[in-house]
Order: sequence, then structure tokens, then C-alpha cells
Amino acid sequence: MAKAVADTQSPAENAAGFVSDDNAILGFSHMHDSGTGGQPSMGNFPLFVHPGCPGDNFTKCDYSVMARPVKRVPSSAVASAGYFSINLTNSVQAEMTVTEHAALYRFSFPGTDTIKIYTDDDEPKPKADVPYSPVILVDLVDLGNSRSVGGIQVYPETGRVIGEGQYQPSFGAGHYHSFFCADFKGARIRKTGTFKSNEAVEEPKFLDGVGGGFSIPTGSAGAWIQFEKPPSDSIMARVGVSFMSVDKACANAEAEIADFGFERVEKDARQAWKEKLSVIEVDSTGVTEELQTTFWSGLYRTMLSPQNYTGENPKWNSTEPYFDSFYCIWDSFRAQHPLLTIIDPKAQTEMVRALLDIYKHEGKLPDCRMSFCKGYTQGGSNADVVIADAFIKNLTEGISWETAYEAVISDAEVEPSNWGLEGRGNLVSWHDAGFIPWDDKDTNGTGPTSRTVSRGVEYAYDDFCISLLAKGLGHTKDAEKYHNRGGNWYNYWNAEQRDLFRDDAGEVMQSGFKGFMQPRLLNGTFHYQNTRTCSPIQGQHSCYYDTALDTYEGSPWLYSFFVPQDMAALVDLMGGRDPFVERLTFFHTSGIAYMGNEQAFLPTFQFHYAGRPGLSSYWAHQYIPSQFNATVNGIPGNDDCAMGAFSAFALMGFFPVAGQDVYLLTPPFFSQVKIRAKERQGQWAVIRVKNFDPDYKAIYVQSATLNGKPYSRNWITHEFFLKGGVLEFTLGVEESSWGTRNEDLPPSYSVARERGKGAGRIGG
Repeated sequence: MAKAVADTQSPAENAAGFVSDDNAILGFSHMHDSGTGGQPSMGNFPLFVHPGCPGDNFTKCDYSVMARPVKRVPSSAVASAGYFSINLTNSVQAEMTVTEHAALYRFSFPGTDTIKIYTDDDEPKPKADVPYSPVILVDLVDLGNSRSVGGIQVYPETGRVIGEGQYQPSFGAGHYHSFFCADFKGARIRKTGTFKSNEAVEEPKFLDGVGGGFSIPTGSAGAWIQFEKPPSDSIMARVGVSFMSVDKACANAEAEIADFGFERVEKDARQAWKEKLSVIEVDSTGVTEELQTTFWSGLYRTMLSPQNYTGENPKWNSTEPYFDSFYCIWDSFRAQHPLLTIIDPKAQTEMVRALLDIYKHEGKLPDCRMSFCKGYTQGGSNADVVIADAFIKNLTEGISWETAYEAVISDAEVEPSNWGLEGRGNLVSWHDAGFIPWDDKDTNGTGPTSRTVSRGVEYAYDDFCISLLAKGLGHTKDAEKYHNRGGNWYNYWNAEQRDLFRDDAGEVMQSGFKGFMQPRLLNGTFHYQNTRTCSPIQGQHSCYYDTALDTYEGSPWLYSFFVPQDMAALVDLMGGRDPFVERLTFFHTSGIAYMGNEQAFLPTFQFHYAGRPGLSSYWAHQYIPSQFNATVNGIPGNDDCAMGAFSAFALMGFFPVAGQDVYLLTPPFFSQVKIRAKERQGQWAVIRVKNFDPDYKAIYVQSATLNGKPYSRNWITHEFFLKGGVLEFTLGVEESSWGTRNEDLPPSYSVARERGKGAGRIGG
């Protein structure tokens, strides 16, 4: 729950607190969400440190979040597992580490009688001297300046500071309460007090009912402590956090960091990460340090969210685990949750149980959730995919599949009053017509009436995944019904729609591609959305949450490939193998694809369905390391943990078709990858390259063996990761016939063919 870091003054970028730019530091806060993709989240109760105040007068220091920011010393940030540090131009060095529910900071000072404050230039120069008498303040503000009310108290005898506030989530509705408890060690206390905005006083020591936003400029209000010169020239700050109460925050800190032992806490955090990732081993011989860092950092980022708040849920009492910060399942179901299923099945199982507990207490599965609030639904009810994926991959411990089935059926059949926050909308038309009309008159609920195409193809896939769960649980009639609904994607296919665009001279042009997903009207005729709109080359930012268009964060070009359940039929609709490959290649070469959003992940590997797995390998190497690497700009979009999952999967040599027991195979970027088998902990699932080429000229599979026997399928099932084995590739510099036959292709459940609406075939 605790994730301490420096918060930077980086508008629209500091969603998780820190940004590797040259903006000033706002403070150091204790809880953050990763990859919110919009407004910043959390960052409650930041600390800020002055080495002293002008004239040794505490009123002359800066207190408000608008006045106090200080530049960082260039290139001084250091980050590793369980540790972060940075140097500021006010001569303060800030180091931090964490336990589960508490953060520990060490603020160090030069130790001279006067402290030099430097300019904020690229090459800082001394601009002032202040007497050495540190002031540490605690602010009730959060990163989004969303506090509606709060309170804080400082105890002058001990220096303990406690407080609480009510805040808004970054991408949802409602509010949440948060609490903290801060203690300090390393110097005697001189003075204490409180502040509002930029005005500090010694009395009162307690503020209550403090509003935020416009009631107090910049939302800043808090408490401060001025210390004598620290004998060791450093001050420790321990901050416990809780969503339950101040007492719980104090108890968390005292239980987890009773000794204020910085090195001990850092060592424990580093060991926890080491144990978490010990399920994976790679042979990095010949692999560049940059690619190794890309791989491991991707795995780290995969595990940053959702966050385990078990024992900290104020909304209901339950013996079930509670996870939060699902930002959002629309993003994470595609790669992050499948990766956790392999490398951390215990946590993934607990996340599924948490989703079901949310359903039991709030009536619907979330598509997005943060800070105990309902987040906005972006597409389908994609928790259905996560649950089906868990079922088919044998995550069973503690999961009530009866409750799970009830939850997904509720998504499929019962429209909520506000499907902008949970569930699905337009269900009458979905059930009766098999699509969401552009001009639908939905009187059963409210929600954004846009995104009819992207929601429709996702509803179809959600229903298909429900059919797998229904079949596995013995609900035969339901399995057939939802299998058939899984074919509703076809109702969006406009076989006559052409790819129109304007050239540089403004002339209307068209490519040679015909047939795309398009919106439809109540009368069954097609409406029109330009096939390239919402892509990097045309109106990319027109399709975010409040869009009026029919696709969400992607173009009709992109969504025309989203048929994971029925790829054989889609390949045939696009003209067969060669035309499909030509079209998918154009998607990746024309600038229409945007790897900064998760929907583009699977199309990187969908060449497999046309018998061209080598092209999937080719495109994995095009995107890694050009867009996924170890530099500051080493991910193409905001990281809600799925970016790291994509790079980790691609580097290991396989990619999931979430919701199905299918992993598409490509050669790993290492000579060997070992993943500890779930059911046989002493054994490993090993992917090995027999003739590894560290220059990556040989990236095409020529042949493969599984446990010593020839293996020609270009995909593999989860059993490999459950029970272990050895999958060995021989590579070459050109594509081969490996994985190209119909019987080598991934399975396709062709509803369109069964309806007589397409010529689809079944592979696998």
C-alpha cells in the first residue's frame, strides 16, 4: 500500500508522483497509483523539508504547494527495488523506503552552521544562506488537489503529527477517506505549529474541518515542526498510512517500522522483490544491459497495481482479500493479469476473489476501481474475461465459482442504472438486435451513448468468455447462448466500407482495403466513422472518455482486428491469409497503430492466425527496443502495468490471448527463459533457443521440440506453465514453414461460419 516517492510539478504527467523531467519537487508522499492515464491520484499528506528558514524565522519559509517547490539537482535521482533518493537545490538529500503500510524517510543536510540555498538554474549557484535549523511540514493536500475536508494535529512534546482528509478518486465517482501518522527522530524539537496556504503560526496546534480547492488557495493546510541542528545531520521521518483511522495508521507504522531502521527496511523490501521475481530466470549471455533492464523493469511494473488493501477496507467487513487500483481492467485484462497468472498466481487468485467480493457487496463487477470508488467503464465488462481466464487456467483456491458465474451473468443480462460506472448498457438492443445502434433509445439506464463499435466488439468477446465458463461449469444451454452472442461482432462488419483519407494536398484518397467495423442504426443500415479517426495520424485525442465517436482510444482500423474468438472467420472476411497479412502489416507500417494503448498489443502477434508467426516475431523486434526500452522515454504510453507486461511477454517469447487457453509463440530475446511451474514447484517451464543469435538476425523459428518431440503448433497452452517442460527452438534468418499449416494455427471458434454469414474455418 505504501509507495513513497518525490512528487514533481509536472502537470498532466505526474499521475504516479515522480516524473523524470526537470520540474521542481512538490514534496514526498507515501501512497501512489500507477498509470492512471488522466488526473493524478493520491499523493496524500506530502512531507516537505527546509534546511532552515531566512533569518531563522519559521514564518519566512514557504509552506504552500504553490510557493515551496524546489528544483532537483540534475541527475541525482536514484531508484532501485525498495529505495528512492534525490538531492534538492536547497541542499537536502531525501532518501525513502517502505514496508506494506508505512514509509520511512531519511533527510540529510550538509551539517554547516548555515546552509546554502541554490538557484534553480541548470547549473545551480548559491543564492542565499539560511541558519541550519530544519523545518519539516506535513500538508493535507493530494496530487489532484481534491480534498473536500480534513484535519491535522501536531503534538509539541513528541513531534507526532496525525491527520486525515476526504478526497476524490482520479477516474471515478465518489470520495474516500485517508489517514496518516508521522513520527520524527534525529533532532530535538524547537517549535511546532500549523499553516494554511503560505501562512504559518505556532498556535493553534490543531486544524479541523479544513476545506480544500477554492476554500483555501492551492488546498495547502497542515502542520510544521522546526528542529534543532541534528547531531548526525539527518532526520528520520516515519509515516504510517491507513484508510481506516488515525489509530490504524499509527499502529501500522509502529508494527512495521518500530526501530526506524532504514537499512533494515530497505533490505527487507529488496528481499521481498527478489523472492517475488525468483520464479523467473533468464540466461542473459550476449544480451545488452539495456534489454535486460527493459525486461526486469517490465516485470517490476507489472506488479505495481492492483494494490493489496486487505485489512484496510472501510466499506464492509469481509474475510476475503481486498485489492484496489484496478486502472483499468479494460487495460489490464489483455496482458497484466495473464502475466500475473503465470508468475504470481497467488496474488492473481486473490485479485479474482476481491473482484467477486466487490460484486457481492456492490452488486456489480468493476471495470475500473480506485480508492474504494467506482471507476468509469471504458468498454465492455472486462472483469468477465479476467474471471474466465482464471477458470480455464486452474486458479481455484478460495474462488467461489458459483458466485463468479452469478457475477458474469449479471453483467451479460442485467443493465445497471448507471452503466458509465459498472456493467453494460444498451442491453435490450444487444440481446434483440445483436448490436448497439448508434441511435439507440435506452430507457433502462444511463451512461455514455457513444463507443457503440468498441463496446460492441468487446461485449461479444466478453460473452464468448462467459460461454467458456458456462461450459466448464456444466451450464450447457447458457454456453450455447453466450457462444452465439460471441458472434455479434459480425454485425458491425461493413463489407463495403473503404479506407478513405486526405492526402497532404487535401484530396480525398483511398487505400486498397475494403471492409471495416462500422456503427449501425436502429434500422440496420450502417452509420459512418472514418476508418482512421482516433489513430496517431488522424484525430488521436478525439476518442477519450467523453468522446462522441463510436470507438474508444482507437480507430475502426484497430477495432476491426478485435475478434480473438473468431480469427479464422475474420481472416476469411479480409480475403484470406495473404490479404489479411497485407492489411495487418499496413496497420503496423502506416502510422495507424499506437503501441501506447493496450489494444495494439494482440495485433502485434495476430499474424499467427494467418500462418505467419515469423511476422509476429519481426514486429516484436520492431517495437522492442525502439519503443520499449530502458530510457526515460522507454514506454510509448502511460504505464498502468500493462506496458511492462507486454515487453516482458515479448522478451520471454510468448503472448497470451486473454480469456482463452492460448499463448502465441515467438522466439525469446534470451537464449533461455525459465519459469517455475505452478503445480510442480521443483520443476521449470523452459523456453530455450538452440542457436541463439545475440545480434537478432536469426529471429524466425525453423523448427521446435517440446520435451524432445517435434512441435509444430505456433501456440501453446497453460499446461506448459503449470507442469513444466522444455520448449526448444531452432532459428534462422528467414521465415520457414514452421507453424503455418491449418492444424498449427491457434483455435478459432467460428460463430460467423455457423450462422452462414462467413466462410470461417477452424484451426488448431
